[in-house]
Amino acid sequence: MPRRSRQGALETFRKQLVDLLVNFKAELRSPHLRGKVLALIPVFHLLRDLGSSLIPGKQAASARSRILFYLRKYPKTVIKGDELMVVAGINDWPRRVRELRVELGWSIINGITAKEMHEEEEFPLPSVDATQLGPDDYILLNQEEDREAAHRWNLANEVRKLRLSVRDKILAFLRANIGRPVTGEELRYVANDRTEWARRVRELRTEQGWPVVTQNTGRPDLPVGSYVLELDRQGPVHDRAIPDSVRREVLRRNSYQCKSCDWNHNLWNRSDPRHLELHHKTHHAKGGKNTTDNLITLCNVCHDRIHKMDNESNLS
Repeated sequence: MPRRSRQGALETFRKQLVDLLVNFKAELRSPHLRGKVLALIPVFHLLRDLGSSLIPGKQAASARSRILFYLRKYPKTVIKGDELMVVAGINDWPRRVRELRVELGWSIINGITAKEMHEEEEFPLPSVDATQLGPDDYILLNQEEDREAAHRWNLANEVRKLRLSVRDKILAFLRANIGRPVTGEELRYVANDRTEWARRVRELRTEQGWPVVTQNTGRPDLPVGSYVLELDRQGPVHDRAIPDSVRREVLRRNSYQCKSCDWNHNLWNRSDPRHLELHHKTHHAKGGKNTTDNLITLCNVCHDRIHKMDNESNLS
C-alpha cells in the first residue's frame, strides 16, 4: 500500500529535507545505483509531507479536501496539475479531482474542455487564453457545490453507452435535464470525449432550433460554463439561421425580456417554463432579414400567439 503523506511542522520537514540532500552528496560518489535510489526515497516522502502540510489539517485534512481548498482559494484561475499534486501530497491526485467533479458536483474543467468551448465561443473567462491550456490545467468555474451532479453523471454514463450519434447523445442528455444547467465536462463525457462535442451543441441551437443557452448566448444569469435546454421543443425553421452574434445583440438591446408581456428569466418557474426567442418584425417568408433592426425578443408564449394571429389573418 502506498505511503500516505503526513502533516506536521513545515520548518521541521524543511530541515529534515535539507539534511537528506546534504547527505546525498556522499551517495553521488558511490558507484551503486540502487544505493542512490534508496537514499532518495525519504526525500520524495518528505516533499509530499511538506506539500500536504502547506494547508493546515484543521482547514483540510484529506488530499481531496486540500485540492478543493486550493481551487476555491483561486477560483476562475488556471491551476496546474503539479500544484494540485503538491498540496494533495499523493500520486493519485487526478482521481481526487474527478471525485470532486463527479461525486460532489464541483464545476472543475480541464484545459482540453476549456479549449473546445473556446473554439465555439462558449468559454466564459475572457481573462484566460484558452488556446494555451492543456490536459493538466484545471479551473474551478463556480464556488458553489452542485448537489445534483452525482445523479447527472450516472445518467451521463447511461446515455454515453447508447448507439447514437454524438449530437443525438448530447440532445438526449439535455432533454433528460430540461431547465437544469449541465456542465461542459458532462457533455464532453456524454460525447465519449470526442472533441466535436461543443460544435454539436452549437448545431443543436443554430441548425436544429433547440433552445440550448449559455451565459454567452441568452442567459447571463447562468453559472459560467453551463448549458441549459430551456424547453423540450424546437424553434421555427425560419428562426434557426439567426447568427449567435445577432441573437446576443438583440437580447442585450431588449434587456433580456419579452417586448410584448415583459416576461424575463427572473420570473421563471416550473409551472410556467417559458424561454426567450427572437421574432422577425417583417416575416422571413416576406423577405425579412436576420438583422438586429428586424428582430425583437419575445417569450415563446407570446411568439406562438403572434404567429397564430398572423396565420388566422392570412386564412381570413
